[in-house]
Amino acid sequence: MKKRTLGKFNLEVSAIGLGCMGMSFGYGPPADKKEMISLIRKSVEMGVTFFDTAEVYGPFTNEELVGESLLPYRNQVVIATKFGFKIDAQTGKYGGQNWRFRAH
Repeated sequence: MKKRTLGKFNLEVSAIGLGCMGMSFGYGPPADKKEMISLIRKSVEMGVTFFDTAEVYGPFTNEELVGESLLPYRNQVVIATKFGFKIDAQTGKYGGQNWRFRAH
């Protein structure tokens, strides 16, 4: 698997990453958890080291799935996640971004 270097800290990741959104959110009902864990782990065995998720996918369930799946590989992979969304704690519904920006 080819590698790419990201950012000023020279973070090395696989050239091909795995976007995990559709495993639990966005494209119909969530897929079978055991099957998705197997798929994620198989991708590591095939050389994928870059995984993408977000707190809004589920909400939170996709990050939990990715984290559980990659636990045995925690020192070998990179997980990118997006956060800062307004998620209602009662309903779990997404209500927009809650990002704050600060100039330096």
